[in-house]
Amino acid sequence: MVHARFRFHRELNEFLARPQREQAFVFPCAKGSSAKHMIEALGVPHTEVELIVLNGEPAGFDAPIADGDAIDVYPKHAVPHDLRTGARLLRPALSAAGLRFIADAHLGALAQLLRLAGFDTRYDNNFPDDEIEELALAEHRVVLTRDRELLKRRSVVHGCYVRALQADAQWREIAERLDLAPHVRAFRLCLMCNAPLRPAHSHDLDGRVPEGVRERHTRFVTCDVCRRVFWEGSHWKRMRERIDALADTSRT
Repeated sequence: MVHARFRFHRELNEFLARPQREQAFVFPCAKGSSAKHMIEALGVPHTEVELIVLNGEPAGFDAPIADGDAIDVYPKHAVPHDLRTGARLLRPALSAAGLRFIADAHLGALAQLLRLAGFDTRYDNNFPDDEIEELALAEHRVVLTRDRELLKRRSVVHGCYVRALQADAQWREIAERLDLAPHVRAFRLCLMCNAPLRPAHSHDLDGRVPEGVRERHTRFVTCDVCRRVFWEGSHWKRMRERIDALADTSRT
């Protein structure tokens, strides 16, 4: 057994036991333990960590811990300026423009908001954790969840622990963390099945929209998977206003 001093910064303290928050503390570690193993043993998923500083130097998750080591752990957007130069990135960088997500069973409303904003988001209320892990790896998706144990799985490279409970607040949280607002492309995806929407002509929609709607509107889009049809009526306008408001708020 060896002993190391840990200090977690900013929002990472939310994952710790109360006596360990907002301060340095000494914790016993099994010989040969890696930084990742001990950080997660203390409750912090590796996906929430941006930088590890081991005895004053940036280190990776696989760094072994020795007796007397001092370990500082930082989240995204909280790395001190004097450490940013030469800091060792712990995972490949994300490009917000091409982000794809997979959301767990508790985040169905957030998944719909992300689709409304144009972000490819897999969601199924029956997805087991193993399938989420497999799809995230195979399709290079960011895992969104309120289950920290899911984010500790080794093959989950990118993930976000969602703290907020309401969908709009969840959107703002993820949008700020991943800088989504500049990349919003509303009404690009079907809200129900995540498939791309395409323009459709009214004469191709016989029986799929009310006759009065066909007479009042000229612009339609449809989903070729679930065959739903959308048009620029009052509901469309309300959704447009909602996503515009959310995008504006996420920039503040």
